Amino acid sequence: MKKNILKEMAEVNMMDDYGYKKTDNYNYKKVNAMARHYKEVLRHIGEDPEREGLLDTPVRVAKSMQFLTHGYMLNPEEILRSAMFKEDYREMVIVKNIEIYSLCEHHMIPFFGKAHVAYIPNGYIVGLSKIPRVVDAYARRLQVQERLTTQIKDCIQDTLKPLGVAVVIEALHMCMAMRGIQKQNSITTTSDFTGAFLKEPTRAEFIHLIGSDLH
Repeated sequence: MKKNILKEMAEVNMMDDYGYKKTDNYNYKKVNAMARHYKEVLRHIGEDPEREGLLDTPVRVAKSMQFLTHGYMLNPEEILRSAMFKEDYREMVIVKNIEIYSLCEHHMIPFFGKAHVAYIPNGYIVGLSKIPRVVDAYARRLQVQERLTTQIKDCIQDTLKPLGVAVVIEALHMCMAMRGIQKQNSITTTSDFTGAFLKEPTRAEFIHLIGSDLH
């Protein structure tokens, strides 16, 4: 297990001789610590962590968990502040169908779906890619969908100070689909609004637009 980690670190150093290449960076001290626990988990469920197919599983799971929860290392407010621009535009800006992947904090089982986010600028707009980045920053944590919805809304409202923010999330929860009640087609929808979106005409326009196929 340790040999494989050292090999990967050596491969990362070799990439310095090439041009652009996307790489994954891990905290290997934490990876090793988590891997030791996952090895014990395998034993407790009745598996043999020394058999061929499971030799590297503890490390793989530890690295997966580090990736799936890397949102704790991100600052969503700073993400928005890094690309705020003065602009005299006061109409609705919508970024819809943003894929989300998160882990339910109750069972640490995935839930996934789409987020639809809108805001009405009040002197500032933000780079469009920053909205999905904020969604990811909160989604890549242990979450409940209700809190995820509100955190995205609050971050945009508190940082951009727009005339209003709207967030709708639709997600399938594997903790309901593959265990417990086992309802594979059940979708959970949550929403949260501020400012202008608290008024029915504006909210209705937002709901209509996220449900429309305009392209």
